[in-house]
Order: sequence, then structure tokens, then C-alpha cells
Amino acid sequence: MREIGGPGQARLKRARVMVVGAGGLGAPVLMYLAAAGVGQLTVVDDDTVSLSNLQRQVIHSQDRLGMAKVASARIALAGINPFVTVTAVQARLGADTARAHVAGHDLVIDATDNLATRHIMNAACVAEGVPLLSGAISQWEGQLTLYDPARGAPCLACLFPTIPAEGLAPDCASAGVMGALPGIIGSMMAAEAIKLLAAAGRSLRGRLLMQDVLWGESREIAVHRRADCPVCGQIKEHSA
Repeated sequence: MREIGGPGQARLKRARVMVVGAGGLGAPVLMYLAAAGVGQLTVVDDDTVSLSNLQRQVIHSQDRLGMAKVASARIALAGINPFVTVTAVQARLGADTARAHVAGHDLVIDATDNLATRHIMNAACVAEGVPLLSGAISQWEGQLTLYDPARGAPCLACLFPTIPAEGLAPDCASAGVMGALPGIIGSMMAAEAIKLLAAAGRSLRGRLLMQDVLWGESREIAVHRRADCPVCGQIKEHSA
């Protein structure tokens, strides 16, 4: 593809990407990034594979039930592209460890369904100046954007400054999700990551893309940094 070519493929090979979450969203993200030739993938998840996951978490399989998701993902990715270096981290990101995990990566991808973890990840990415590509799904709807205040886009806290009370923003296990939706949104996230890493096309910086698969509709809204954001308000922009 002319927009990628040899230089873009070389950028992908040199890229270091951390994907937090090896579930519904993380599955297509990881599989397509490995297939695209991203050189180094770090997979972070503290969960194990269960039968109920298989409806939507296509990176896992029946013969790996009970296995750590990061180990299962590493097996699947080796089958797709054995030349990708995969680092498996079986842990939940904490406020005291997140920044150390983020450091050294070119891109962090948020494929979680936990708002507290999202905010911890966001703060770490802001501190390290690493772009954060984030996706979210529930029932029939999904959304994605690129948080990157160092390059003019807002951070997560600019848009969602507080964590809702328990029960107000249920995760997929509580609210349910149509099985194909993570594949749709996760594939869109993978495409955005490939574009960003290969320096092709227009990124989602400053744009929130929403997809409603029940009605077959998509829409986009502009999003902006908040000068008074407690997380990124003091961050100075630099060139992309």
C-alpha cells in the first residue's frame, strides 16, 4: 500500500506497543498488530480464560480454558507471526506500577472495561508523553479516540474527569455485549494504531468516533483539551 510502503513497514517493525486487556477488544487489536508486523507487543492482563469469554474473545480457545489470558494470547500471536516479540505481563495496572510499564513504548492501547484502570493508564501515559488509543463497548455501541495531550488532543480526564459511582457505568459482564461488537471496534482500533505507527492518514486525535451497530450508524464529535484538567493541564504540546 502506497501510504505505508517500505518506510511505513519499517516503522511498524520498530514499534513498541503495549495493549492493556487481552479480552474482547484486545483480541482483534493484538491479532491484527501481530499480522501487520509490529515488532514488539506487551500484553497486560490479570485474568484467566473462561468458557464465557469465547463468545467474543477470539484470541482464546477451548483448549486454553483456565490459562492466563496473556499466555493464551502469546500462543495465538506466535501462530500468526512468530517474528513478533511478545511480552506477557499477568498483572492489573496499579497507580504505583503503571508508569514503569508504560515507559519505553511508542503507543499504549486501552482495551479494558474498567474505568479505574483507564484513569490510572491515562495518568501514566500523560506523564510519559505516550499516546493512548482507547476503545470502549457496551451492548450494541462502541467508541474510540486517541488521547494525546502532548500533541494537542485531550486526555481521558479532559472528557471524563470523574469515575461514576458503582453501577452507573456497568462493564460488559454486567451490561452484556453483542459478540461481534468487540471485533468491529477492536479492528477499528487496530487500524488506527497501524496508521499512527506507520505515519499514514489522519489519526483520531481530537475526535471521538462512535459506532452503533444495532442501527448501523456512526457519528463523530470533536473533543478538546481542558486548560484546567488536573492530569494534563500543565503539559506542553510538542510536534507530532
